[in-house]
Amino acid sequence: MNKSELEKELKSFIIEALELEDITAGDIETEEPLFIDGLGLDSIDALELGMALKKKYNLVLSEDKEENQKHFYSVKTIADLIISQGKA
Repeated sequence: MNKSELEKELKSFIIEALELEDITAGDIETEEPLFIDGLGLDSIDALELGMALKKKYNLVLSEDKEENQKHFYSVKTIADLIISQGKA
């Protein structure tokens, strides 16, 4: 799977995992922030998304909160994390 396909898959996955209503994958910009600005997700969404991504992609997340915030900034940064761990 190439990065573009992974980013597309992630957009749909985020909507499904967080049960977001009235949002389509086309509404999510690849480099737009997912939290606060942009999509407007909150800390509870972050936990749910982190658990869902760990389960689906078998990701290893850091215990460093700031590092995880960088990885979860946007769809692009999540895709980069998945690719860097060889999970795509």
